[in-house]
Amino acid sequence: GAATVDPERLTRAERLRYEGYLRREATGEAILALSRQGVPIKTIARTTGHSRKLVRNVVRGLTGDVFRSRQSSLEVHLPWLEGEWKAGCRNGAELWRQLRARGFTGSLRVVGERATRQRRSEQVPDGAPGQVPSARRLARLLTIARDGLTKADAVVVANVETEVTGLVEARSLISAFQAMVRKRRHADLDGWIERAAASLLGSFAAGLVKDKAAVAAALTEPWSNGQTEGQITRLKLVKRQMFGRANLDLLEARGRVPWSGVAGRERESPPARLPQRCSRRGLSRGWPSAVTG
Repeated sequence: GAATVDPERLTRAERLRYEGYLRREATGEAILALSRQGVPIKTIARTTGHSRKLVRNVVRGLTGDVFRSRQSSLEVHLPWLEGEWKAGCRNGAELWRQLRARGFTGSLRVVGERATRQRRSEQVPDGAPGQVPSARRLARLLTIARDGLTKADAVVVANVETEVTGLVEARSLISAFQAMVRKRRHADLDGWIERAAASLLGSFAAGLVKDKAAVAAALTEPWSNGQTEGQITRLKLVKRQMFGRANLDLLEARGRVPWSGVAGRERESPPARLPQRCSRRGLSRGWPSAVTG
């Protein structure tokens, strides 16, 4: 009967059939309850929204609906499987190998699917830890200010710092390094490297020591390589516009075209150094609007 069925042990298709069976049982009970009160079939059909034929069959006891799940080849081995599961053996492949030794002729897929369903059906106990945050997410949470964390992120950070006490010092060092870079405090660099060398950031501190001159220049000089990186990005964009087929002379010609104020410029002719072979077909799709219009 329905009382002996464990929905968590059913497959998806069997669960859908079982839910339909429960709906039909509830419908039959509602119809029979009205019938015991002396309500006519026509009124019952109007009240419940079901056809007269269905109501009549239920009242006359002509619906013998019984839920049956497909017999599994594991049925005779279920007591043994339950014992192994409680003993801690929860690997589907290992259970299948042991079942084969006991005479089981089914496939590995049958045992693996049952093990997966049983793992998913088990409830996580209260107080158990949730999903472990990834290294990328943890790094992000440790590098932003505490007042910028959501409530859930703050709980994650608190739990992690409780379990890994070294991360508390690492978080403090990260905050100090960010403040040093933003406020350009070059005098704090040596002290920060000494403190970080004995922490979880030791490898990062060693890298700063190897490139200390460049780090010191970044904290004292107003210059940066932003202009260089921007020009490299521009050349990559130009090359992609020509599907990677631009050679050095064409890139040089394209690089001389001004990119500022392109929308307000009038049509210009291609530069004089542009090769003739590139001015016909290759530039129809890649030449800036300032040149081709």
